Amino acid sequence: MSKPRFSVASVQEYMRANRIDAWLVYDFRGSNGVLNLLMPLGQGKHSSRRAGLLIPAEGEPVIIHSPLDDAAFKDAPFAREQFLGWDDWRRWLAARFAGKCRVAMEYSPGCMLPVVSIVDAGAVELVRSLGVEVVSSANLIQVCLAVWTKDALEGHLRASHLVTQAKDSGFELIAKSIRAGKKIDEYTVQQHIMRCFKDSGLETYDPPIVGVNAHGGDPHFEVAAKGSSPITPGDWVLIDLWARLPGDHNIFSDITWVGYCGDKVPTKHREVFGAVKGARDAALARAKQAWKKKERLEGWQLDDAARAVIIEAGYERAIRHRTGHSLSPGKTAHGIGVNLDNMETHDTREVMPGVGYTIEPGIYLPNEKVNGRVGLGVRMEINVYTDPKTGPRVTSCVQDEPLLLG
Repeated sequence: MSKPRFSVASVQEYMRANRIDAWLVYDFRGSNGVLNLLMPLGQGKHSSRRAGLLIPAEGEPVIIHSPLDDAAFKDAPFAREQFLGWDDWRRWLAARFAGKCRVAMEYSPGCMLPVVSIVDAGAVELVRSLGVEVVSSANLIQVCLAVWTKDALEGHLRASHLVTQAKDSGFELIAKSIRAGKKIDEYTVQQHIMRCFKDSGLETYDPPIVGVNAHGGDPHFEVAAKGSSPITPGDWVLIDLWARLPGDHNIFSDITWVGYCGDKVPTKHREVFGAVKGARDAALARAKQAWKKKERLEGWQLDDAARAVIIEAGYERAIRHRTGHSLSPGKTAHGIGVNLDNMETHDTREVMPGVGYTIEPGIYLPNEKVNGRVGLGVRMEINVYTDPKTGPRVTSCVQDEPLLLG
């Protein structure tokens, strides 16, 4: 029997505190990836019929599956029961939900959080027909999979230190080349940072973004191996980089900095930089304020705090994405927990103790002529961990002035 990848006691404590009687993690043919995140199935295995993990607020979790899927669940960490047909499945659910009022599923009202709107409408209808209210499991997923351990925090802090060094080395390469009159381009800087990662023992799934002028105005710009833009005096450069210590239990450090290839930042660049910095600082201040007041805080509220500053500065149409994303264990820098988002989604997940996230507001002007160049993008990204004892803590380096690279 394998071990679960989460603390049953912690999730049950949260369920009781929030009046959730049970959590049904329903799956059909691997449709619900949350099931495999909570407990490992057999190598390469998934359900071929309906299956579910039921976690009650009181008592032991239990798995229900078809006899045909015995191989997939034989090493599961919880007690197992089986059903034969659809009527058997319905009777099992009815018996388990008798006397219960609120059941959580991978569901989001109005699909406002697509990342957790996994279970099909018919499955939700079936559970509702048994006389219970279906609520979202979004915060339960956070408790199980997004809360940092002590080791995860320590690994993240180590990665942040090494990612900062790689960032510094990349900008230093640009500055030295500009001052010496040597040719340098986006791809050369990107590959230099990748070598820094390798030398430091870090890993990443995608290379960093190195964007000049208009390329910095594209939030998801991809550097070309051939024909990437040269970096010359008077250019504005954005570098977004992310890496972690090896292993899916570790957490990425994900930062973005900007610099100007000259000795004095132009007025427009400084104006945009100031608006983005103000937005970043407003979100962090809002998080600290909520902690101090012991106020429940949700992801959308931090997004609103940041975007309000950019909107006030007159750049509402230059916002292209949410303010930040979750940082949690897993394969990518974009974690499974709360995002700072009231733009792409309305994220009502709690910014709970023990979770981490980025704050990365941006202003993107890819087609605007600025100081003799076409395009400008400013994004400033920091990492924040909500320490259960002391509250929001910045775990990355912080940029307060544009770097001078000339």
